Amino acid sequence: MIYENKLGLTDAEMKAALAESIKGKNLKKVLILPPDFTRMYSYAGKLTAMYYELLSPTCEIDIMPALGTHVPMTKEEWLAFFGEGVPFDKMIVHNWRTDVVKLGEVPASFVSEVSEGLVTNKIDVEVNRRLTDKSYDLIISIGQVVPHEVVGMANYSKNIFVGCGGSSMINSSHMLGAFYGMERIMGKDFSPVRRVFDYAEENFLKDIPLLYVLTATTNKGEDVTVHGLYIGRERANFEAAVKESQRVNLTHVPARMKKVVVYLDPREFKSTWLGNKAVYRTRMAMADGGELIVLAPGVAHFGEDDENDRLIRKYGYVGRENVLKLVEENDDLKNNLSVAAHLIHGSSDGRFTIRYATKLLTEEEVTGAAFAYAPYDEMAKKYDPAKLTDGWCTVDGEEIFYISNPALGLWVAEE
Repeated sequence: MIYENKLGLTDAEMKAALAESIKGKNLKKVLILPPDFTRMYSYAGKLTAMYYELLSPTCEIDIMPALGTHVPMTKEEWLAFFGEGVPFDKMIVHNWRTDVVKLGEVPASFVSEVSEGLVTNKIDVEVNRRLTDKSYDLIISIGQVVPHEVVGMANYSKNIFVGCGGSSMINSSHMLGAFYGMERIMGKDFSPVRRVFDYAEENFLKDIPLLYVLTATTNKGEDVTVHGLYIGRERANFEAAVKESQRVNLTHVPARMKKVVVYLDPREFKSTWLGNKAVYRTRMAMADGGELIVLAPGVAHFGEDDENDRLIRKYGYVGRENVLKLVEENDDLKNNLSVAAHLIHGSSDGRFTIRYATKLLTEEEVTGAAFAYAPYDEMAKKYDPAKLTDGWCTVDGEEIFYISNPALGLWVAEE
C-alpha cells in the first residue's frame, strides 16, 4: 500500500491507512519495532502511537525500539517521541551484544561478488531473539527512508538487521560500506550492504510475520511533513519510498561549498557517533580546503556505549588509510569494525577542516579525536541558529551554507 501527497498526508489519512493494514487480522500479540529518539523527525513515534491506540483494546503489545548500537531511550525521550498514550513500561531494550540469535550466514562468495572483491568474508545474520518468538502474530517494523552513509538509503530490512541486529552484522555491514566507499553508496538503492540485507531478508526472514511501515519526510523546525507512507512486505514499497526520499531529501548545489555550518539539536545529538551526520551528509558538497563548523551544544561523548567511546577517543577520526592500517595492527579495533567504519566516515581524509563547537566536550577531547575545536558560545554568537535559515546566508560579509538538521538530508555538488 502506497500513500503519497507532495503537500503532506494528514493524521487522519495515515491512521486510516494503518487501520487498513491490520483489517481482518486476528491479532492477539504484536511486537512493534519503531526507531529511537535519534529519528525524531521520522513521524514513527506518532505512527507507533496510532497503532497502539488501534490495537491495545484487544491485543497485547510490546514495543522494542530498533536501537542498533544506540543508548536506550529515557522516559523523557519516550514521552516526547510517542506521547502520553504509549506507556513507558511497554519498552523492551534491545542489546546488540547479548540479545541475539543467529539465523544463518550470507556466504563469502556473495559478499565478494557484491563488493567487487573488496570484502571476502561471510557475514553472520543475527537478530534479536524476540523476532523468532512464535507467540507474536505480527511484527511491525516502522521507520524512515532517508539517505544513509552505510546502506545508501535507510530502513526497510536495515531496521531488522542493524536496528535489531547483532554485533557481527552491524560490524560487517558498516565495514563493507566503508570499504566500498560512501560516495558510491549514499542516496542510492542496491548498494552492496543493501544487497546483503536483501539476501538475508529473502533467505532468513520468510517465516517471520513482518510488516514494514515506511515514511518519507521533511521538517521545518518542529513541523514534520510526511510526503509518503508505504505499508507492506514487498520490496516495491521500499523502492517507492526511496524515490520519494530522493526527491525530498537530496539537495544539489551548483558547486562545492567553502564554508558550511551545521546545527545539531541537543535533544537528538548527544554523541559524535550520531553528530557526524554533519560530516557524512555534506562531504560530497564540501570544497577541498573548506571548513565545516558543527554547532554541537548537546554532544557530550563520542560513542553510544562505553567501549565504542573508548575506542574513538583512543584512535580518533584520522582518515581512511590510517584507520585501515590501525585495524590491521590493533585487535581491539579489528574486533569492533563498526567503530573502524565510523572513524572512516567521520573523517574528511584531509580534504576540509571539521571544526566541532562544543559545550560539553573540552578542547583537549575534541582535538584528541582529530577534529578542530571552537567554543560553542563563541560560534553560536556568530552563527546564531535562531537567526539563520537553511541554505545560503551571509554572516559578517561572508557567504556560508547553513543546515539546521543533517539527519534528513544529503547535499551533493552537481559537478
